[in-house]
Amino acid sequence: MHVFCAGHFITLTDDLCEAVHGHNWLVGVDVEGQPDAHGMVVDFIKLRDLLSGIVSRLDHHMLLPTQNRLLDVSTAPGPVVSGVAGVTEVTVRFQNRRWVFPADECVLLPVVNATAEWLARWIGHELLAAMESAGSPIRGCLKVEVDECLGQSAVWEVSPR
Repeated sequence: MHVFCAGHFITLTDDLCEAVHGHNWLVGVDVEGQPDAHGMVVDFIKLRDLLSGIVSRLDHHMLLPTQNRLLDVSTAPGPVVSGVAGVTEVTVRFQNRRWVFPADECVLLPVVNATAEWLARWIGHELLAAMESAGSPIRGCLKVEVDECLGQSAVWEVSPR
């Protein structure tokens, strides 16, 4: 299991958005398939290291979805204070609510919502691409589980190509 700590919030309905909060997220990966000539379905060391790199990009950040039709997510330079330019900010709007975060503390994700389901899918796609780039494509069934609170998890799965 890989662990990362991150903040998020989700739109629960068209009219309801939960408060900002965080989790100690757990990420697990299973790969199923036929062993190769060396008896391996996947190089676990490479898989572990690449997954650690993906998870570390999320750790101690605010996770913000960029494809949610109910949220307006934008970036802009922060205000100038005492002649010093401000840090770039990310502003998120939902109806009459507004949040502003330092951009370097956010991860803007190309997902519909920052749910365990969408995070599992995003991590899965990132892992598939990373393994392909590393010369070790995953040929079997890949399952990515993201748990936001012990017992509250989602699994994303993709079958062999």
